[in-house]
Amino acid sequence: MSGADRPERPRAQSGFVQPARRVAYEVIAAVRESDAYANLLLPTRIKRAALNTADAALATELTYGTLRMQGFYDRVIAEAAGRPVSAIDPAILDVLRLGAHQLLATRVATHAAVNESVEQARQVGSRAATGFCNGVLRTISRTSAEEWRERILAQSTSADDRLAAEYSHPAWVVRAFRQSLKAEGRESELEELLAADNAPPRVNMVALPGLTTAEDTAGLGVPDAFSPTGFVLAGGDPVHIMNDHEGRIRVQDEGSQLAALALSRARPVQAGERWLDLCAGPGGKAALLAAEAIAAGAELVANELVPARATLVRKALQAVPAAVPVWEQDGTAFADTHPDSFDRILLDAPCTGLGALRRRPEARWRKQPRDVAELSDLQSGLIEAALGALKPGGILAYVTCSPHTAETRGIVATALKKWAGRVTALDTAAVVQGLSRSPLDLAGPETSVQLWPHRHGTDAMFITLLERTA
Repeated sequence: MSGADRPERPRAQSGFVQPARRVAYEVIAAVRESDAYANLLLPTRIKRAALNTADAALATELTYGTLRMQGFYDRVIAEAAGRPVSAIDPAILDVLRLGAHQLLATRVATHAAVNESVEQARQVGSRAATGFCNGVLRTISRTSAEEWRERILAQSTSADDRLAAEYSHPAWVVRAFRQSLKAEGRESELEELLAADNAPPRVNMVALPGLTTAEDTAGLGVPDAFSPTGFVLAGGDPVHIMNDHEGRIRVQDEGSQLAALALSRARPVQAGERWLDLCAGPGGKAALLAAEAIAAGAELVANELVPARATLVRKALQAVPAAVPVWEQDGTAFADTHPDSFDRILLDAPCTGLGALRRRPEARWRKQPRDVAELSDLQSGLIEAALGALKPGGILAYVTCSPHTAETRGIVATALKKWAGRVTALDTAAVVQGLSRSPLDLAGPETSVQLWPHRHGTDAMFITLLERTA
């Protein structure tokens, strides 16, 4: 039985909020107030609160479940409150969202969900707000989850709005996903993809090749379906495992592993090659590339413009027994500052992150369509600079953790047009299939690989390999 399913007894004392709920509320509030990342903040708050295993599981379910389904819960709250959520105090709205999740998506007892939510409202709001919270949650509790679903869906204004409500995604993201799948002839998979975004992901680990042995990973989990360097954690705290192995075994999505390996294993490595990770933060792919470079006699340089992220890259590279320089330079200037300098370049471009909504559910509410246009300009500048910094005959891996066509196929197509006759798109699908443990169900042109949560169990990573002609 999970933490969210545990039966609870009434709390006799007033003013009490169970630690798991308190932690969940603090993280949700920090996400709203300061754009905190739940996946980074939650473990810290769980540790600070010294939660036991069951309470940590409950805090995790309440936090991620509330953030994932926020859009649906806002529609329920607006209906129950008789006012738009924009008219509700943000702190009280956080309490209501957390309470709605407990009432509609967990087996937490109704009295516990309502009473402790009301106490949380008392701690962060006025007396009037406390009464309002009590009334709204009691109204929600009088209708079953299925009846709420039917009521909310009946109010949808279009097919996209219905999917946005049911699967708790912004409508513009629903449309973007449909377009991406349509480009592969797989538009019928849209609902399956949206559902996968709301399912808790597995914990994937990478064992850095050449720096770990089979004995190091024995008993920790089962091999990844596709990545030859990864496994699915069977249980336990991944942070402890990382610490015990000094970072040589670390958390990393299987899709991210395949993206890095597509570059390092695209063809045999010649000793003395120079590699570049152009946008290296936070450093997971850089650590894997560094391990691959050591084994092949190549040298890696990592670059990250943002100092705080560069610090994370240096920390990630501590697991590697080699001196890997970490530069803090403007990636868009590399064609001028380092022309024709690198044999292989990984450009894991800054993007909307729409491919990792399973792990960072709050990202779906932060991003707007205008962000795509701004990021596309940056991505275009970075791929132009990366191709200029590539040696003739060198390979560039263009990677995004977003399936949005404007950030993926559109960027690559523009670059190929600008570099016509000087850059060739490689058979990326053949490279990735060749290094995969088992065949991947891929669609679309063979010059790119689009991974999917619903189809592959990975983040929605996009990978294209480009070769600068000699």
